[in-house]
Amino acid sequence: MPPGGKRVGAGRPKDSGKFGSETKAIRVPINEVESVLHYVQNKFYRLPLFQHTVSAGYPSPAEDDTEVTLDLNELLIKRPAATFFLKVSGSSMIDAGIHDKDILIVDRSIAPANGKIVIASVNGELTVKRLRCIGKKVQLVAENPSYPPIDITEEMDLRFWGVVTSVIHAV
Repeated sequence: MPPGGKRVGAGRPKDSGKFGSETKAIRVPINEVESVLHYVQNKFYRLPLFQHTVSAGYPSPAEDDTEVTLDLNELLIKRPAATFFLKVSGSSMIDAGIHDKDILIVDRSIAPANGKIVIASVNGELTVKRLRCIGKKVQLVAENPSYPPIDITEEMDLRFWGVVTSVIHAV
């Protein structure tokens, strides 16, 4: 028999490994091995998701009903190759629920559009603001009355980095 290939009786018995199911060999770039192992060892980041909602008004009885699990990557990141995170500095977007030191999830594949919260570079400086387009007038608008809108002119270097899809902040 030539070396290599499948041999009868070789390998560990089916479903006996530490993961409790069959495994498959895959090729992983060396620089990603640690992150892939971490991902697998943490059960793919799936956490229990209770099927009942929690009332933000009057209390309602809670039940132990965890029929599904939730992977925050699946929930918050629709296009991983186009997604990045940024940490907020400042309070110009406080009325949009974006606070100092929050983490923004930004998707580069979403086109900036009127009303979207965007990450923009204005003359080389990054900012997070709501995009407002009225006719030919373009503004980056803060969600805090203490900050004036930024009127975009043809002389300015405006580049959009992406659209904010989610905000993560501690309570």
